[in-house]
Amino acid sequence: MRIVADVMGGDQAPVAVIKGSVMALERDAGLTMVLCGPKAVIERELGYLNAPRDRIEIVDAPDVIEMAEAPVTAIRQKKNSSLVVGMNLVAAGQGDGFISAGSTGAVLAGATFIIKRIKGINRPALAPILPAKRGGRVLLIDCGANVDCKSEFLRQFALMGDAYMRTVTNAPEPRVALINNGAEPEKGNELTKEAYKLLEKEPSIQFMGNLEPRYILSGAADVVVCDGFVGNMLLKSLEGASVFIFDSLKDIFMQSFATKIGAMILKPKLRSFKRTMDYTEYGGAPLLGVAKPVVKAHGSSNARAYSNAIAQLAQMIRGDVVGKIAQSLQASADQQ
Repeated sequence: MRIVADVMGGDQAPVAVIKGSVMALERDAGLTMVLCGPKAVIERELGYLNAPRDRIEIVDAPDVIEMAEAPVTAIRQKKNSSLVVGMNLVAAGQGDGFISAGSTGAVLAGATFIIKRIKGINRPALAPILPAKRGGRVLLIDCGANVDCKSEFLRQFALMGDAYMRTVTNAPEPRVALINNGAEPEKGNELTKEAYKLLEKEPSIQFMGNLEPRYILSGAADVVVCDGFVGNMLLKSLEGASVFIFDSLKDIFMQSFATKIGAMILKPKLRSFKRTMDYTEYGGAPLLGVAKPVVKAHGSSNARAYSNAIAQLAQMIRGDVVGKIAQSLQASADQQ
């Protein structure tokens, strides 16, 4: 299996990307990493690590797409950037999947224009895994790729999310919900009302109806569907709430000698809870709907987070998520 990495994408690139790639190689013997970026930089960083060089390939790509650049313009003009070179390798069949922690817009534009969409898919969608109660997992789709959506897009998001959860988490019958401001079918705006009608009639999924945002992490659903604007706001709100909770707990535990003793007693449980809420544990956000597996790692990913994102991408490749999505779309069309 050959995974292509954008070495220059992300806040901690290239160090975190290269170190994370080596960590992924150490725990997956069936993996080869194709590192795209300035060759001299990659060689230098690999020199600091005990890397299995027989499973690392370097492809020189001297240019970098910066976070502030217009995505479509950058994709068209920077043909020698690490992101564009890497995606072209995957599109040409010289890699099985692509990963980047760089600009979300550039990853989305590159995947759409270079790797292309699965036949029949209107819009690819970003779909991160979130923690749920009692060790559960929930897929949020879309979380920012499509700010404005049609109801048909949301139906396709549901099909893609269902296929992903069946394949990667082995959920036999993923419960699919539509994020809304109330549980009743008539609640919401025109988009959610129309999407509800489509999802209710979709025989390929187990649609459980509307779900209020407060229940997303309850474990009530396995896939939660929304447009990219709502999903991105939800994701950032959850990240902010997580930071607030841990900062508040830290302040409480530092108030007195007694609270410090309590913190010491609770330390193992607190560490476990922190891991549950830590994005580095869950890898990245799959970009579902494109013709090859693509994962967008968090922009601030450290080496551990990047390694987990690579493992997530490897799962997608081995499980043939792209093929399963195409099959699901075709099966749905046949049943209409």
